[in-house]
Amino acid sequence: MANLNQLRLFRNIHMRGIGGTSMSGIAEMLKHWGFHVTGSDDNSSELTDKLISSGVPVTIGCDYDNLSKASLVVYTAAIKPDDPELLRAQELNIPIVERSDFLGEITKAFEDTICVSGTHGKTTTTSMISLCFIEAGLDPTIQVGAILKQLNGNSRIGNSDYFILEACEYVESFLSFHPKTEIVLNIDNDHLDYFKNLDNIIQSFEKYVKLLPNDGLLVVNSDDPNCATLSKCTDAKVVSFGIDSNKANFIARNITYNSNGFPTFDVYYNNNFFKTISLSVPGKHNILDALACIATCHSYGIDKQTMAEALKKFTGAHRRYEFIGTFHQNISVFDDYAHHPTEIQAIANATKQKNHNKAWIIFQPHTYSRTKNLLHDFAKALAPFDNIIITDIYAAREKNTYDVSAKDLVEEITKIGRKAIYISDFAEIAEYIRSHAINNDIVLTVGAGTVTNIGPMIVDHEIY
Repeated sequence: MANLNQLRLFRNIHMRGIGGTSMSGIAEMLKHWGFHVTGSDDNSSELTDKLISSGVPVTIGCDYDNLSKASLVVYTAAIKPDDPELLRAQELNIPIVERSDFLGEITKAFEDTICVSGTHGKTTTTSMISLCFIEAGLDPTIQVGAILKQLNGNSRIGNSDYFILEACEYVESFLSFHPKTEIVLNIDNDHLDYFKNLDNIIQSFEKYVKLLPNDGLLVVNSDDPNCATLSKCTDAKVVSFGIDSNKANFIARNITYNSNGFPTFDVYYNNNFFKTISLSVPGKHNILDALACIATCHSYGIDKQTMAEALKKFTGAHRRYEFIGTFHQNISVFDDYAHHPTEIQAIANATKQKNHNKAWIIFQPHTYSRTKNLLHDFAKALAPFDNIIITDIYAAREKNTYDVSAKDLVEEITKIGRKAIYISDFAEIAEYIRSHAINNDIVLTVGAGTVTNIGPMIVDHEIY
């Protein structure tokens, strides 16, 4: 059971940016624990709608009334220092705290916090571990970075000492947490607007690993050379996983794929056969996520059959190679959150394993800084797709001070000998796909922004 004595000092908590994935999950937890929670967000969404239906008052826009009654204001990192609500809270001398620091206080309330980190795969791995813990009857509290149908949302409140959550490296927010176990899936060149270079990212992960207590657990990817220094940063128990590294504790061998691209593989533990595992999600990257899950769950005493059954039931989190529907009989449309070249390459590899004719990708770059810094890497990652459509960059938290556009990515793709087209309007993209895709094609909408709206427009033939 979580020890919430410190948090009980604040009965009325107002959350600015409550529609964020983590923020909405925190709001649901606080409401369950008996706090009075209100919130505001600049945009309505599926998550704000869900909060409202569960009885949490949410205002779209600023909410000075509920803010004035709050004993604490929690805000997400996307909220700027000159935000009107934050300024009003300061005028009223109401304490304000950033989301990661507040979530860090919640992790402190649990005896066993399991943090899933890494540049790619956090949501999938968190989901896999969560389902294994639930299947094993361990009753965990969970925060995951997407809607998971088994949770009917992105959070779960349990009655045990286990708290499973994603630990994001952006602005080093994971350094605010108090983990008993850390899973590090990989370290890659991302969030360069903050970190500037890969060395700084690796150093941040080293600081994160040093947070582990001596009786803690580090689960780490042996295949990733950027993770090589991490085991030296802790006296905690270290368990490794991999596909290419023969030195890993948990290794996948004899990998095969079915017509959907779903893998079956033999897991070996310390070079002895452990269990044959079949997944219901496509691609090699999901094998690595499953190995990280198995390595973690084995350390918590979950039996191999329970793991195998839970992993088989996992059909993917929301927006992770998610099936949207078909049109013209058998043209399949999928949607994925990928917004980094490594993630797009993983989608390309997973698509190759599926039985299909041609593969279409509709890609919406996410943030100007990432697009500018990784322009050539994006072009190379997109090149394997048969048909490439690029739409406008989703700005997220940024202004375009980088002098970069979606057309620059089209030009970069052209330079490496592949063809791409630029279409700005989503309705036009949907119509283009409907008139050009042919039987047994696969269509993927890819990106962390509004590109997700295109899939239903294609499938339902509704132009909004």
